[in-house]
Amino acid sequence: MSLSEDFLHGEDLHPIDIVEHLAEHRDWEFDRVTDDQIAMAVTGQWRTYSITLAWSGHDEMLRLICTFEMEPPEHRVQAIYETLNATNDMCWAGAFTYWHEQRLMVWRHGLMLAPGQPVAAEHVERLIRTAVAASERFYPAFQLVAWGDRTPADALQVAIAEAYGRA
Repeated sequence: MSLSEDFLHGEDLHPIDIVEHLAEHRDWEFDRVTDDQIAMAVTGQWRTYSITLAWSGHDEMLRLICTFEMEPPEHRVQAIYETLNATNDMCWAGAFTYWHEQRLMVWRHGLMLAPGQPVAAEHVERLIRTAVAASERFYPAFQLVAWGDRTPADALQVAIAEAYGRA
């Protein structure tokens, strides 16, 4: 049974209620910060990612921010920014940025809906899956640039091809 079949359907479901149900269904740790915001922890292969989703009723957008700590040596920060530019050229949905003061790598993406269109559980699940997949794909490249003294172009070779299927 899919999550959408398992979940009550209704026009008045708040998007963050749907996210909360998904987090419960997947056994992710979460905290309902406000009526319009939820924070959760999703474990990937490389690390656990902090994911926050916020609903803006004004512009009917569900915003996602996925973060993980990144503390490169100060002399490698410029190379991290160069890697981000090249990385974002390879991404079609969402983008990375680096919050230097907070020492966080950030993946940002937003789901903009047509007026009155409801958010479906599948939309939320895809947003989260895309954020984690992008973070997992590029995490090794960021590490190689920060700690392996590799050039951005060289480090991104580990992320050139997306893996499909299962081993």
